[in-house]
Formats: sequence, C-alpha cells, structure tokens
Amino acid sequence: MPNYIKVKLMSKKSNATFLPRRVKNNLEIMGQQIKLARKRRKLSLAAIAERAQCSELTVMRVERGTPTVSIGIYARILYGLGLDEDLLYIAGKDEAGNALVNAELLRQNKPDDNNYDVFD
Repeated sequence: MPNYIKVKLMSKKSNATFLPRRVKNNLEIMGQQIKLARKRRKLSLAAIAERAQCSELTVMRVERGTPTVSIGIYARILYGLGLDEDLLYIAGKDEAGNALVNAELLRQNKPDDNNYDVFD
C-alpha cells in the first residue's frame, strides 16, 4: 500500500478573506447599507447591475460584504445609486492621524529651555 501525504492547498482568494473581525463586520454593514439604499430606490438587482456594468452576482456579493470585491465595483454601484460622493468620506475623519500631527506641531512650537538668551 503506497504512502500518501496529505497536503492542504489554499486558493488565491483565501488570503483576502482573512480579515480582522471588525473589518469583516464593517464590510457586512456597508453591504447592508448599500442593499437598503437600493431597496429604498425600488431598484432590482438587475437594474443596479446594469447601471454599475457588473453582474447581479457581483451586486449580491457587495450587499453581503464579500471582502474580495474590488473598490471599483463599490464605486460603480454607489454611482448607480447616486451615492458616489459618499466615497469622499472614506478616511476623511482621521482623528488618530490628526491627533498625531497636532502633537507633533505642539512639540515643534514648544520653546526649549536651552534656546533662551539671558539678559542681565
């Protein structure tokens, strides 16, 4: 009887699906919001797929929050919904980055004790 080695093969997509839980949840929420926006406009999957120039399956993947869908597809679907300007909100509220910059600016403007001239 020959010896066999069990090998686990990973697909190309598998690395893209390993996401932190919070990121995965945010993608799912974003997908739900896109689905609700489509339904509020009374648009079918076929209608938004046509507007976004993609398949109905791709729209369904966006609405599920599938992490392997490209940002370009999201942009086209948002455009089809009239919500493409919402893309401008991505990373617009960068509180952590602003705090870092502000802290650095405060350090730069803080006078050093060694830089003072002594007047008699």
